[in-house]
Formats: sequence, structure tokens, C-alpha cells
Amino acid sequence: MPKVLTKDLFEKFQLELISGEEGINRPITTSDISRPGIEMAGYFEFYPAERIQLLGRTELSFFEELPESERALRMDRLCTDITPAIIITRGFEVPNELIEASERESVPVLRSGIKTTRLSSRLTNFLESKLAPTTAVHGVLVDIYGVGVLITGKSGVGKSETALELVKRGHRLVADDCVEIRQEDQDTLVGTSPELIEHLLEIRGLGIINVMTLFGAGAVRSNKKISLVISLENWDSKKQYDRLGLDEEKMKIIDTEITKLTIPVRPGRNIAVIIEVAAMNFRLKRMGVNAARQFTERLSEVIEEGDLEEL
Repeated sequence: MPKVLTKDLFEKFQLELISGEEGINRPITTSDISRPGIEMAGYFEFYPAERIQLLGRTELSFFEELPESERALRMDRLCTDITPAIIITRGFEVPNELIEASERESVPVLRSGIKTTRLSSRLTNFLESKLAPTTAVHGVLVDIYGVGVLITGKSGVGKSETALELVKRGHRLVADDCVEIRQEDQDTLVGTSPELIEHLLEIRGLGIINVMTLFGAGAVRSNKKISLVISLENWDSKKQYDRLGLDEEKMKIIDTEITKLTIPVRPGRNIAVIIEVAAMNFRLKRMGVNAARQFTERLSEVIEEGDLEEL
């Protein structure tokens, strides 16, 4: 699980640190944000203490109405040893009771001038991106006609050479050799390149080349949603390969299943062109045009009619 600290939010959103500086390096384990209105009323039975706590106009207005004897008690219970931070929105004044409780428990109290709802949305988006499940895959990721194609296969099968040919044909390289993948949603995988090898391609016999330097900024991109996996393998004469395209194989990455095609490699086959066409055909299928299905339906009609001359 990726690690995010309260300090990261403090720096990213340029927040003001009011108190509880000792806890600035507390870990944040969830992207969920809490607005503890019901806790302000005294109900802490299901208090999500592990979440970032946002106090806006509603919460602070209610707090001001509480009796003096209740205020310190509420803030004491709000500040726990696992609370990553309490953020005051709209630039409101921070209650003294919160400052005192946060110093005792080392809970960072931060302040922002942004509206509560807007800040909550920004924090959630940032944390979901940072805390998303991640993995790394050996392969090449290329943006082909807007389709993120992950090319996989054994070492030496020609993945990088194919990517180079695709770049020459006007497509964009995202990552070579190692693709870092994060699951941003239930069915959304986004691939990026490790910073060390970003924009680089390794071609055997030639060495490492910088794609952006050679082909320009339009030949690369920093990240891309993965929609299709193409597995390259050396041609096996004993193996039966799909000739119609009716069967759809799937590959599971983290918790998401992605369409997978297996393309056999042998001398004389232009793999770059085949992958390019596969990406275009994938787009057509998503638009409802399936050439293989249309062919088999037409074939069935001809067979049923008994008119074999059309074949």
C-alpha cells in the first residue's frame, strides 16, 4: 500500500499549520473524509478516527452553541492517537479547546481558506490517486489511437522494437520495460513509467534511446488508461491460434479484467501494424461493430438458406 503522510497534504494544498506539529508525519490510510457533525453533538459510537476530519461552517457554528463544560470534552474525543489531521476550512478561527486537545494528542490542526465541499473533493481525489492499489508489469505501454495498449511477452520477443515502430508511425510511448500500474477505480487501470526510465527505450544492439529527444514531445505521454493487453509469443506450429476473433480472452491485473489478445511472432509478420489494427478493431468493438460476429451471423444465414454459391 502506498504511503501518504499528513505532511504531504500540508505541502500539496499549502495549508496553515496551527497546532499539533509533532504529528505532521502521521500516516493517512484511507481516502475517505469525515465531517464530524454528529460527533460534535456527542455521539462517538462510530467515530471514524482514522480519517481526515474537516470542520466547516456547520460544525464550528454548532460547536459555538455548546455549553462551556462540553466544548473541551468534545475536542478531547475528536483528537485521537490515530487521527491524521483536523482541517479547518474557509479560514475560520480555530477554537482554543481544539488547539489544546491537539497539542496533548499531537494531532495536526491545519487551516485552509477553501470552502469545505471543494476542499473535501480535492482531498478525496488526491488521496484516491495516492492510495490506489499498485503493481508493476514487465512490458511496454503505448497510446495507439487513444487506446492504451500494454504489450507483454518474454524477454527478447521484440516488445521494444515493436514500440519503436509504433512511435515512428505516430503513436505515443508511455513506458518501456517496466510499467507501473495503479487501480484508480474498480475498472480503471492507469499505467505510468518509473521516473528513472521515463521516455527511454532499450533496443538490443543499439542501446538506450530517448524517444522524446529523437521524435519530439508528441511521441510520449506520462500516463495512460490501459484498455487492451497484447501478449507476444514466438510462433508455435503445434498451437491453434484464434482465426476469427470470436473468443475474448481476459487478463486480470490487480482487481480489473482487461481484454487480452495473443499474437504469434515470426519472421515476415509486421507486428506493429497488427497491433495498430488490433487497437482500431478494439475501438470498433466498443462502438458496437464486431466484424467477426457479423461474418459468422452472415455465414449462418447462408448455410440456413442453403445458398452455398455465395461462399
